[in-house]
Amino acid sequence: MKKHPNLLQGLDIKRPEQVFVSDITYVESDEGIHYLSLVTDASSRKIMGHELSYEMKAGDVVKAFERAVTNRQTQLPLLHHSDRGSQYCPALYQNALHKHQITPSMTDGYDCYQNALAERVNGILKQEFLIYRCKTFDDLKELVKESIDTYNRFRPHLSLGMKTPNEVHKKASCNMQLA
Repeated sequence: MKKHPNLLQGLDIKRPEQVFVSDITYVESDEGIHYLSLVTDASSRKIMGHELSYEMKAGDVVKAFERAVTNRQTQLPLLHHSDRGSQYCPALYQNALHKHQITPSMTDGYDCYQNALAERVNGILKQEFLIYRCKTFDDLKELVKESIDTYNRFRPHLSLGMKTPNEVHKKASCNMQLA
């Protein structure tokens, strides 16, 4: 169960794919409680990877992480920040970070403000997009997929100059590749 120092504190985030933040939130269907793992780019606010599961296990957060890595547009150095939840500390998750040469960072303790961006994205999804109660896990899985796509493509952010996550991510990634 590896824990890492908080490298995000005081860091000036200047570009997409400089920092990914991760968190897990619960969502419900008529079948019960499910867990949504999200990996979000801290600069563009784009949700880069996700996984909906029946349980809160390290293997499920690794799936979300692997999707995020697959969706990267650059190979520039990357920091991955999460809380100290039991899903992020095991060797399974740590090995995935190491395999992709991504630097781990964690909150100092269990202070949600040290992972505020990830918590904010959870809230936006649940309050603005996942507002319908689905009957089944499969229905919820489809709603999550559609909601994330809509969030990334159409949801403007004041902090992004009223641009969408996709607009900011794509424009910055193109500029980085041209440099």
